[in-house]
Amino acid sequence: MDFGFSPEQEMLRATARKFLENECASTFVRARMEEPAGVTDEFWMKLAEQGWLGLVYPEEYGGSGLGFVDLTVLMEEMGRAVMPGPFFSTVLLGGRTILEAGSPAQKKEWLPRIAAGEAKAALAWTEPNARWDAAGVTATARGSKGGFVLSGTKLFVVDAHTADVVVVVARTAEGKSPENGVGLFLVPKGATGMTVKLLPTMDATRKLCEVSLKDVAVGADAVLGAQGGGWPPLARVIERATVALCAEMCGGAQKVLDLTSEYAKIRVAFGKPIGTYQGVKHKAADMLVGVENAKSLTYYAAWAVDENVPEAPLAVSMAKAYTSDAYRDVSGTGIQLHGGIGFTWEHDLHLYFKRAKSSEFTFGDATYHRERVAQLINL
Repeated sequence: MDFGFSPEQEMLRATARKFLENECASTFVRARMEEPAGVTDEFWMKLAEQGWLGLVYPEEYGGSGLGFVDLTVLMEEMGRAVMPGPFFSTVLLGGRTILEAGSPAQKKEWLPRIAAGEAKAALAWTEPNARWDAAGVTATARGSKGGFVLSGTKLFVVDAHTADVVVVVARTAEGKSPENGVGLFLVPKGATGMTVKLLPTMDATRKLCEVSLKDVAVGADAVLGAQGGGWPPLARVIERATVALCAEMCGGAQKVLDLTSEYAKIRVAFGKPIGTYQGVKHKAADMLVGVENAKSLTYYAAWAVDENVPEAPLAVSMAKAYTSDAYRDVSGTGIQLHGGIGFTWEHDLHLYFKRAKSSEFTFGDATYHRERVAQLINL
């Protein structure tokens, strides 16, 4: 494993940082938080023009054909800017599921449109039982007249309200294990029987929805992959999305560290900058250790899933377990070291703290992933 980034990846990082500083300032983020869509058409098309919506999609589908480590670099910069909008749901969840499980015809229909900014996608996976494993899939898909009828409720579906197509995870049959009998279905926007409701959340930079399915009829051509064999490709999608989320969290944590260290140099108390006091120095040092450890684990996990090595699932859970705690702790310490101003709505630190808290539980919190690590090493 090469522990350094290539010149091309560093160029991507520099380009992304400059673009997001210009186009995604905190004023832009705050404005999008107040709007249901969470993104503007103009900004979305600019992402497409940068080639980011198709960064990891094959060239034959209008993408750039780059690797997952390249995407990790981009996600880190997006996290640094607390970028709002359905990039994550479209590229990492809905679109990636189509890439992993779809037929050539399904990929040709949707992926070029996603890469061009003409379509958005979402993945309806989790349910009111709040489980992240296959046993949590209880929505049903029963066969009917050459197709399927979907019923159930999906919760915490990222950006379903803006999606042109929702990939619905539903159970087609009971098997010997929960992983058997899980199906993936393409449901277009406005399908009869599907209703989408925006949920109130703490982190308004990322919109969550409830998707209700009441006898939603889809054809056989809506099935992604083998009937009832949707869990393996879905697991690969979630694995990669988890790493991407970790990268985004690392970017946010680094920005909090940068803001805090700069503030410690200019904020004067008792005649000296607060950064000269041992108590502040040690807390800042702990923040740095947390950020750097999170990055190391995340970069390794990104390489592992890119290379499809056997220890990839272990690397992913290690990264998520550590980064979930690190981002929350770093953002909380950043607010503490800023003092009273850190608690005000006018300061940007609350944007990062809220994103840290929502990301902490997305795809499983540290407790969930520590348990998964224990299982993977046969404890």
